[in-house]
Amino acid sequence: MSTSTSLSGVNKPLMGIALVVFATFLFSSHDALSKYLSGIYPVVMVVWVRYVVHTVLMAGIFMPQSGLRVLRTRRPLLQALRAICLLGCSLFFTTGLLFIPLAEATAVNFLAPLLVTALSVPLLREQVSRGQWIAVLVGFCGVIIIVHPGGELFTPAVLLPLCSAMCFAFYQLLTRKLSEYDSPTTSNFFTGLFNTLAMSCLVPFFWQLPEWRHMPMMLALGACGMFAHLMLTKAFRHAAPALLAPFGYCQIVFAGLLGFIIFGHVPETSAKVGIAIICLSGLAAAYQQRRKG
Repeated sequence: MSTSTSLSGVNKPLMGIALVVFATFLFSSHDALSKYLSGIYPVVMVVWVRYVVHTVLMAGIFMPQSGLRVLRTRRPLLQALRAICLLGCSLFFTTGLLFIPLAEATAVNFLAPLLVTALSVPLLREQVSRGQWIAVLVGFCGVIIIVHPGGELFTPAVLLPLCSAMCFAFYQLLTRKLSEYDSPTTSNFFTGLFNTLAMSCLVPFFWQLPEWRHMPMMLALGACGMFAHLMLTKAFRHAAPALLAPFGYCQIVFAGLLGFIIFGHVPETSAKVGIAIICLSGLAAAYQQRRKG
């Protein structure tokens, strides 16, 4: 997703903030649905449904206006790599939700912005300040507190959201690079179509006939993911990314609320401390980036 905004569009910060907060609610709802459905159906099938609905909705919204032009990209290999990164994120995170509560998994996945900071040095040749490096290290300390030895989350399963965070970090770096060549609509549509085709090759080996009562949830799963991305794209037209970045951490709050309402889970004290540290380190990194900009 492009983080560039036109000067004429950056004039409604409250609208931008509202859209970002709504997007984080949709992302949390998507993750809660993924956790529920993956407890009933194979993860591959759940992820396949998510991308099929995403692609069909994108086609219905954008193809009547733009036709096949919406899929024209100047960097097809980079787009394919970006799509694979997001697919890896989906598979790792959804599988992790089978073993890890929603709030804790979401918090670990929010290492991605900190990983972007660290990886932007070797991959994008960007300058990272000492304060940003401290924020990265503090964020990893937050994860250690969440999965401390002897805790209920100290299992190999915690590597799944960590791998998801790494995939999402590469996805964000590629998104930043591709914003120089393609529109956000092209990138999002290409990703949805590519991953739909990729998962369609796998889903016959994992197919399970869905029950009718779960069909609305499956449709909502893809709709939440697709509309969340659209809301983020619109938000960046109204306010600068540096202003909006901190509000992305509302997703952890929504994940905690939905985890309690739907699954009855309350994070233990150490997890709450770790989540708070990850949020604060991410906010500090965003503040440092804003000062640099």
